Amino acid sequence: MNSKRSCLLASGLFAALFAGSVSAHEAGDWLVRGGALLIDPKSDNGEIGSGPGAIEIEVDDDTMFTFDVTYMFTQNWGVELLAAVPFEHDISVGGAEIASTKHLPPTVSAIYSFLPEAKFQPYVGLGLNFTIFFDEDLDGGALGDPGADLSLDNSTGVAAVVGVDVDLGNEWFLNAVVRWFDIDTDGEVKFSDNSKLDLGSVEIDPWAFGVNVGRRF
Repeated sequence: MNSKRSCLLASGLFAALFAGSVSAHEAGDWLVRGGALLIDPKSDNGEIGSGPGAIEIEVDDDTMFTFDVTYMFTQNWGVELLAAVPFEHDISVGGAEIASTKHLPPTVSAIYSFLPEAKFQPYVGLGLNFTIFFDEDLDGGALGDPGADLSLDNSTGVAAVVGVDVDLGNEWFLNAVVRWFDIDTDGEVKFSDNSKLDLGSVEIDPWAFGVNVGRRF
């Protein structure tokens, strides 16, 4: 295939991609998305103790179903609420898995859409996340006390989002999104004799990567 024919074919594909009517964002629209989100905590989540004898705390990743609803006040500005099925994370101390916890990450963000009338509609957002930890499950046997109990404090922090909606027509669209959450929790282990081990601040601060299907109402 010569270069001229290649250019014509590429131009045709580009034109076909952007052809057809586009469902633009309008003031008063509701955008509803649902799909899978991978929560990937940062490495080096915290330490017990300090110096050469410090023991590392690590939190693993998880993928779960999430959904978000955005209300557009104008073509460009909206407010988004993110919700999810509970995520579950295993927690390792010193390389040994000893606990797990579930959490819910409800998040409210202000959203700005750059190209509300285009086929590709990128947006950014900044908001507030409230992470609720529950069902903490500790392998007390690994600590020498089967009756030991783990507790994690809830967390409030900043959240950011970058995403793009790809219009499919008839009010449907595909979505890809990258999120970041400031999630820090204070952890504590309580033993059967009422003594306590302070885990200090566990910094989770995850990146999250999601794909969704959405509809405009």
